[in-house]
Amino acid sequence: MPDPRPGAPSPAAAPPVPRPEAAQPDSPNPAALRGPRTADVAGPGPEPDACALPGPRTETQSGPDDAALPGPRAAAGPPGSGADAESGPGPDAAQPRPDARSEADAEARPGADAQPRPDARSEADAEARPGADARPGADARPGADARSGPHPARRDRHRHRLVKVVVLCAATAAGGMLVLRGNEALAGLVSPASPDAGPLAAAAAHENPDPGRVLQIVAHPDDDLYFMNPDLRYSITAGHPVTSVYLTSGEADGINAGAAKTASTAPDKPAYAEARQNGIRAAYAKMATGDRRSAWKRTVIPTDGGGRAELDVLVARPEVNLVWLQMREAGNVYADRPDSLHGLWDGRVERLESVLASGTPVRQPYTYTREQVVRTLLGVLERYRPTTVRLQDPTPGRHADTRRYTDHQDHMYGARFAQAALAAYAKEVKDRPHFAVQNYLGYLNGSLPSSLDPVEAGEKLDILDTYAWLDRSDHCGSEAGCGDLKVADHPAGNNWTRSINYARGTSTSWLTSDRDHGLWAFKVLDGQVAVWHRAGLIGAWSGPRLLPGTGMDPGISTATLPDGRIAAFGTRTAFGARPADYTREVVMAVQRAPGSEEFGPWESLGTPETADEEWTSDISAPAVSVDGAGQPAVYVRDGAHTLRGRVRAADGGWGPWLRLGGDGLTGNPVTAVDGAGRRVVLAGTARTVVGWAQPRPGAPLGPVTATGLPDTALPLTAQGGPTGVRLWFRKPGSGNVRTALATAGGGLRVSGLTDLGGLSGFGAVTASGHLLAGRAAGGQLGSEVGPGRPWERSPLMFVGSPSSTTTGRNMVSLAVVGLDARLYVTSSQDAPDAYLAPWQPVGPRNTGP
Repeated sequence: MPDPRPGAPSPAAAPPVPRPEAAQPDSPNPAALRGPRTADVAGPGPEPDACALPGPRTETQSGPDDAALPGPRAAAGPPGSGADAESGPGPDAAQPRPDARSEADAEARPGADAQPRPDARSEADAEARPGADARPGADARPGADARSGPHPARRDRHRHRLVKVVVLCAATAAGGMLVLRGNEALAGLVSPASPDAGPLAAAAAHENPDPGRVLQIVAHPDDDLYFMNPDLRYSITAGHPVTSVYLTSGEADGINAGAAKTASTAPDKPAYAEARQNGIRAAYAKMATGDRRSAWKRTVIPTDGGGRAELDVLVARPEVNLVWLQMREAGNVYADRPDSLHGLWDGRVERLESVLASGTPVRQPYTYTREQVVRTLLGVLERYRPTTVRLQDPTPGRHADTRRYTDHQDHMYGARFAQAALAAYAKEVKDRPHFAVQNYLGYLNGSLPSSLDPVEAGEKLDILDTYAWLDRSDHCGSEAGCGDLKVADHPAGNNWTRSINYARGTSTSWLTSDRDHGLWAFKVLDGQVAVWHRAGLIGAWSGPRLLPGTGMDPGISTATLPDGRIAAFGTRTAFGARPADYTREVVMAVQRAPGSEEFGPWESLGTPETADEEWTSDISAPAVSVDGAGQPAVYVRDGAHTLRGRVRAADGGWGPWLRLGGDGLTGNPVTAVDGAGRRVVLAGTARTVVGWAQPRPGAPLGPVTATGLPDTALPLTAQGGPTGVRLWFRKPGSGNVRTALATAGGGLRVSGLTDLGGLSGFGAVTASGHLLAGRAAGGQLGSEVGPGRPWERSPLMFVGSPSSTTTGRNMVSLAVVGLDARLYVTSSQDAPDAYLAPWQPVGPRNTGP
C-alpha cells in the first residue's frame, strides 16, 4: 500500500473522499448523552425490592463514585510552564425494517412482531433457540427439560406474580442492548413461540455503571483520530476520563505543507511537531467542548524512564488529558530506519533521542533506552490507573506480494512497547483496578469494506478536518501553524475515516452455559483470562477469578466438549530481550470436570507461523467447534491470509497445522456445527465470504468454496442450528445487520441473504434465541424494551464484543464487559414478547486488583 504518511516516499495522493451530506440524527441531543444517566422513569416506580429478581443483590449506587476516578497527579514542571496562550469558552432511533422474506425464513433467527404471532408450526420450530444447537446434542440430554428451572407448578405461580413487576422494571431500566424484537423481517426467519409464554428474568437490582477510565497509547499524533475514532469521541462525549499518550513527535520531514507547496516550504521538524500538537489539541477540544479554541493547561512532568513529558489538561474538561513523550519517529512505513522504535526494540540502537516540538514547555532533550521506554509507559499507567487501554496492532502482518508491512512500523513497535509496559504493570503494581485491552486495525482499514454509516463517517472526517487546519484560521496563536497541512489535501486518508475495526477481541462465544444451566464468562483482564460463574439457573455470580498464566491476548472463544467440560481458547504473546523472543501461539485450557471452577493449565497448540520476521506473528484469534463425532477443531487465519487448522484425535492428541487454502482472508474466521453435526467454517475477504464444510461428522473439511455473498464489514458471527449455520454480519457503509444460511449437505451452499435494516452501528453482533444484540451508533448500549416502544440509550459502553447464550429451554442470557472492566449481564425469556431484565453488574466496583 502506498504510504500516505508524512515523511514517506511521494506516492500519488489519495483522492479526496466525497463528504457525506449532513444528516439530522434521529437520536436525542448528543449533549444529553454526556456522562452517565439513569433510566427515564415516568411517574413513581415499584418499591426497590419489587425489581430484585432472582439472583444476588448488589449495592445500589446513585451514580459513579467520583473518588474512584482520579485525575492526573500534580504535575511538576519549571516555572512558567503553565497554561498556554490559547483561550476560549471553556443515536439512533429504530427505523422501520423491511418485511423481507427469503429462503432463510425456514431457519432460525428469532424475532417478534408487534402483531400477534401465527400458531403455524414448521421445520423452523426446531430452531427457535439456535444458540442451544451450537453444541451438538445440547438438548438431547436425558432430563434436560427437568433441569430447565423450578417445578412447573411453582414456576407458573411465581411467573404470574412477577409479570407486572418485571414488565414495569424492564420498561424503566436503562440497561438493554440493541435487542431486536417486534421486527417483521426478523420474525419471518423464526418459528413462533408458545402463546402463553410470559416474561421471566434473572438479574439483580439496577446499578449505575462506573464510567471507567480510558488510556490510549499511539505512535503518532493523528493515529487516534484515524484508527480509534469514533470510540474516542464516544468516550469523551459520555464523560469518561480519557488520556491519550503519543510516543513520537511525528516530525517526519519537518514540512508542514500540502503536496503543492512542499518544494517551496523549508523543513523545520520542531515546528511541524508543534503544528501537529496544535491540531490534536484543537480536535480534542472540539470533541469535548464543541470549541476548538478551548484552553489547555500545559505543564512538564518527569517520567519514570528519566526523561520529561508534556502533559496537557483541557481546562473546561480536566478529565481529558494528552501526554507527549516526543521521541523520534521512523519517518517511513517499512524502510530500514534504525533510529526508531523498531530499531530500539530490536536492539540495533541503544538509545532513541527526543525531538522536542518548538512550542513545548519541555526544554531539556533526553534519550531513552528500550527499558526506559517501558518504564516510562509503566509510570503513565500507574498515574492514570486505566480500566480500558486502547492500543494499535502489534502484529499487523505483511503484504503477500511485496512483503512490506501492512501498517506503519511505528504503529507496530509502539504497540509492542505498550504490551511490555502493560505486562510489567500487571505484574508489579498490585494496588490498581483490573484493566481490559482493545487493539485497533491501522492502514489495512483502507482496503476493507467500510464499517461506518455515512453520518458516523462524516463526523469522524469532521474531526480530521479540524486537525488538518483546513480553514487556515489563526485560532491557536502559533507561528508553527494550528494543524497538520500534510493531511489537509486528503483528511480522509486512504478511506480510513470510513471504518473502525478491532484487531482482536471480536469473538462472541466468550459467554456459555453448562448442562446445569450455569453461566460462564471468559474475558482477558490484566493479561490473564478472567472467569465469572453463575451456578445454576438463578444462582449467585462469582468472579472475576484470574486463571494462572500471563501474556493472554484479547479475545477468548469457548467450546463444550462431549463430556460436558468447557474448553477456553485464545492466543498468548511472549517476548524477551531478543527480537526473536517475540512469539504468539494458540493455547487452550479445559475445565477439570463439568461444572468445576477449576481449569487445567494452558496447553500450547503452537502456531502456523514459522517466525515473527516472516509475517510479524500475524495470526487471528482461534475459531473453535466440536462436530457431531465429538471431534474438536481450531482454526486461525495465518499471516499469508489463508486458513490453517488443527483437529484433535480420539486419543486426545492434536494433529498438525493443516493448510486449508483460501486467499486474501481478513479478520477472524468463524465456525459452527449444523443439525447433522457437520462443521462449517467461514471467513471474510475484502470482496466476499468464503467457506469450508465437512461432508459428514469426523471427516476432513471440504475444499474452500465461494459463497456468492457480497462484501461484508468485519467481523462475522456464526450460529449453528438444525437446518444449517446462520451467518451474521453488517452491510458496508450502513451498519445494518444482515444474515444468510449456510448448509453443508452435498457441499457448502449459502442462501437466503436478508437485510434486517435500521441497526446503524459497527462491530460484531451476537445471536441466541430471540435475541440479537450489537453495538449501536454512538457506541452505547441501547434497547427496544417492547413492541412499539421507543429505543432507549444506556450509559453503559463496552469493550470488544457482546456475547449471548441460551440457558435451558427458554432463557437467553447476554453479557458485555464495560469500559470499567466489569462484567454486566442480563437475561430474558426466549419468547417474542419477553423483556430484558435490568443489567446486573457482577462483583464490586473495579477500584482495585
